[in-house]
Amino acid sequence: MTSAHASSPAPDARPPAADRPPPPGTQTWRARLGALRRIPALFRLVWEASPSLTLGSMILRLSRALLPVAALYVGKLIIDEVVLQTRAGAPGPALSDWLASGRLARLGLLVAAEFGLAIVADALARASNLVDSLLAELYSNHASIRLMRHAATLDLAQFENTDQQDRLERARRQVTGRTTLLTQLFGQAQDLVTVASLAAGLMAYEPLLILMLLAALAPALIGEIHFNAQGYRLNYFRTPERRKLDYVRYLGSSVETVKEVKLFGLNDFLVERFRRYADAMYRDNRRLAVRRAAWGGGLAALGALAYYVAYAVIALRTVQGQFSLGDLTFLAGSFLRLRTLLEGLLLGFSQIAGQALYLDDLFSFFDIRPDILSPAHALPFPSPIRRGVTFENVGFRYPDTDRWAVRGLNLNLKAGEVLALVGENGAGKTTIVKLLARLYDPTEGRILLEGRDLRDYDLAELRSHVGVIFQDFVRFHFTAGENIGMGRIAEAQDQIRVRDAAERSLADQVVARLPQGYDQPLGKRFSDGYDLSGGEWQKIAIARAYMRDADILILDEPTAALDARAEFEVFQRFGDLSRGRTAVLISHRFSTVRMADRIVVVEGGRVVEEGSHDDLVRAQGRYAELFELQAAGYR
Repeated sequence: MTSAHASSPAPDARPPAADRPPPPGTQTWRARLGALRRIPALFRLVWEASPSLTLGSMILRLSRALLPVAALYVGKLIIDEVVLQTRAGAPGPALSDWLASGRLARLGLLVAAEFGLAIVADALARASNLVDSLLAELYSNHASIRLMRHAATLDLAQFENTDQQDRLERARRQVTGRTTLLTQLFGQAQDLVTVASLAAGLMAYEPLLILMLLAALAPALIGEIHFNAQGYRLNYFRTPERRKLDYVRYLGSSVETVKEVKLFGLNDFLVERFRRYADAMYRDNRRLAVRRAAWGGGLAALGALAYYVAYAVIALRTVQGQFSLGDLTFLAGSFLRLRTLLEGLLLGFSQIAGQALYLDDLFSFFDIRPDILSPAHALPFPSPIRRGVTFENVGFRYPDTDRWAVRGLNLNLKAGEVLALVGENGAGKTTIVKLLARLYDPTEGRILLEGRDLRDYDLAELRSHVGVIFQDFVRFHFTAGENIGMGRIAEAQDQIRVRDAAERSLADQVVARLPQGYDQPLGKRFSDGYDLSGGEWQKIAIARAYMRDADILILDEPTAALDARAEFEVFQRFGDLSRGRTAVLISHRFSTVRMADRIVVVEGGRVVEEGSHDDLVRAQGRYAELFELQAAGYR
């Protein structure tokens, strides 16, 4: 027999893309702008990452915001002063005559002031860029940590659902993909202050210019908002295809898959599959880019027309004597700067609204809440266990499926007993283990620990007292000692405990052959890694279970890659070391499960037989039938 992983949930039935509801922020303009509600949450994350750098960036931005209007005004004063001195006539033919007259003193001060503003502007820009780059990195790190911590709180069901996998993938991309949004937001705030100061100057001269300015910007703004939303919609619905693309890329270029890819000649197949996915995504992106470029050019032309009408008004007023040359320079410069700033501000706003749609992917993931939680007044774990665990008429269905993985299950796991679970694929063995570790809660019935419902206990404490090693255990690409220490991370630095766990699982023999012993990095993902065979990895994983030193110890077919002798040795050691503690083992070899105190045969999610090996063989029931089928293969 092999593992009972057939009891894991079937792939979700996903509605066709045409039938799925449109993603957040793409249905209406109001909904698109509603995505901006996530901006305060982003600022909170940024502030949490570094209050000092956030405050420093705000001060630097505010200082930079006031410099443009100051520079333009000093420029106006310089031109007016030049015109004034020109009209007054020269005090003499030589420069010394000008200097002696003192008429250049004010002009010199104004030029020096403009030079000083330029130096200050450059220094502030460099300091601001430095602070923003450091802040963006700290934010990315902080957001990644929060993402990892939040993901750890979610239920297993929320990871096994394909829609939730898409959601997690989008959130993972936004942790690093939205760092440029920080700089853009701070830049927008800076430009707002600059716009306010320049607009005040324009209003003092000619309020009509402000209306002309807004007319010049409206077309491009509308186009940007529309196409940003379309781009997000395309990326949203392409998330499943992008995950497939990344998966095929991984298959075609990974050390974990290279052997079978070469032996089975899969490279051309994988390349063709990748090309098919990539080409489909490229066609969609090209279609959107062409439409955006075509419409963008027309809308920009409309905006330019409105700008030059306003420029003509300023020139006419100057010719009519209503404005001085300095005023003309100030107004033309302010209008041009305002147009550029407002265009950047409004288009930047549309881009921020577009990026906020992506930001919603991150914060909507943070909004997900687990269903499996500790109760308000949780009980501490009863260590040591004296009575055991009882399944009372337990039924369970995986999410999004009508098939019962277990139904009407009644099972008693006595304290201090080594219990073996056997049965064919899909019988429900692994599901029982997941329910016992409270990775899922029963759909019906209840599980009792020491006579109290499992849901009454503190969840973190419960899991800390249950040690499980599944067949599909994780191969951590850390050192051998760290791989074992993962079983109880708080004690990972306790070398005596790590070595004891390795000795119990026979992993010490594996470590003894490693060049750097317990300090040897494992796996081929990094340059200094040392790869192990499947059986060696399994012994390392089993050591992890012993490292946990749990009250309930479970081995769920983790020895599939071991030969019969090695598996017998591991389970013999398991049986010896599990005496006095509650233990469950699942194995596809009957020669090893016979050492258990009691064997339970599971079929169709129910217990159909239980007893010792000899009793079950004499009963000539389901166990005996399966035992004979396996024994016949060795004759």
